Amino acid sequence: MKLTHDRIERHSGLLILLVILTVAIGGLVEIVPLWFQRSTTQPITGLKPYTALQLTGRDVYIREGCYGCHSQMIRPLRAEVSRYGPYSVAGEFVYDHPFQWGSKRTGPDLARVGGRYSDDWHRIHLNNPRDVVPESIMPSYPWLTKTTLTGDDVANKMRALQRLGVPYTEQDIAQGKEAIQGKTEQDALIAYMQNLGVLLKKTN
Repeated sequence: MKLTHDRIERHSGLLILLVILTVAIGGLVEIVPLWFQRSTTQPITGLKPYTALQLTGRDVYIREGCYGCHSQMIRPLRAEVSRYGPYSVAGEFVYDHPFQWGSKRTGPDLARVGGRYSDDWHRIHLNNPRDVVPESIMPSYPWLTKTTLTGDDVANKMRALQRLGVPYTEQDIAQGKEAIQGKTEQDALIAYMQNLGVLLKKTN
């Protein structure tokens, strides 16, 4: 056995090949079973795809790097559930491509932020966070009110997501542009955040 081990370590090409093979097998053993678990592939009861405005707001959220400071994953720990609400489950995020789970928290987790504050509170907070949270280190986002949405690309986004399994209807796609015309990026971002986690809160 020692002779075989020494031989493998002396041949870097063989060692690399065996390491890749081991990691690939380990990865498959962990990942493949998840595709057959309904809890990770099926939406929770009542889950609907994002509206055109919410979908656009999600793009703004990603573009501005909000996920870099705010996770959307409440762990099943007493302290987390007490502070943020019901812990996150995979079925909430089956229509998210990509999902926004993570562990980085410079600011609070946003998985259950929907409905916690009014739209006006969010507007003030995005324009200058210190006006509502004096100790906040979050940057201001005043330009979001100055960018009016045209909706020219929302149909293409919805159709791409439809191909990935998000159940958008042709009517949803056709009405998407009209639904967001005249709205600002701030309106869209707030619409997205107001939708986060509300369904599971209602069912618990």
